[in-house]
Order: sequence, then structure tokens, then C-alpha cells
Amino acid sequence: MDGEIGELIKRSTLKRKRKEITLQKAIEMGEYEIAYLSTFPEWQKVTTIMQWQMIIQAIKNRRRFLELNWAETFNLLDFSKKPELADALKNIERQLEKCRKDEERLRVEWAAKM
Repeated sequence: MDGEIGELIKRSTLKRKRKEITLQKAIEMGEYEIAYLSTFPEWQKVTTIMQWQMIIQAIKNRRRFLELNWAETFNLLDFSKKPELADALKNIERQLEKCRKDEERLRVEWAAKM
């Protein structure tokens, strides 16, 4: 019984310590999908221009993260001896291409809104 109480206390403490992700933090982390961003109450309170600026900033952040990840992976020791790293680079390149296509798609969509 004491173990159960201790576990409950531990879980409730973890819940209180965990911070909620804010809209700004999501943008900083490179999240640009409108379906996700629109779940934040602040998203509804800003203008279309401000929403667009947040999306563009998130795309830039995501691209910067992916480019850095690509460079770090490429520069790992013994890269040529580890074929699985080449697969990782291809996956990162696919994500960069998706990011580029998403940016183009969003530019077209948002041009109509402004």
C-alpha cells in the first residue's frame, strides 16, 4: 500500500513539473503544421499576417535544424565505414525536401488569405 501511495505522489509531482508547450515554443522547435498550431488559443487571437510570420519562422527553424543534423551526421567519425549513416542522411534529405515543398504550398495558400 505504501508503494502505491509513493507511486501516486511521484506521478502527480511529475505532472506538475512538466511544462505545457506554448505556441512560441512550438514555433521555435520548427512546428509549422497549421492543424497543430491552431490547437493553441493564442493562434486564434493573432492576425493572419502574424500567423504567416510564425509559420515562416517555424519553417526556417525546421530547415536550420535539419541542415545542422545533416552536417553533424555527415561529420561523424568513420562515416564511410557506417552505411547506416548514409541512410540517415537520405532520410534527412527527404525531410528537407518535404519542408521545401510545404513552404511552397503554404506560400500559395496564404497568399490567397492576405
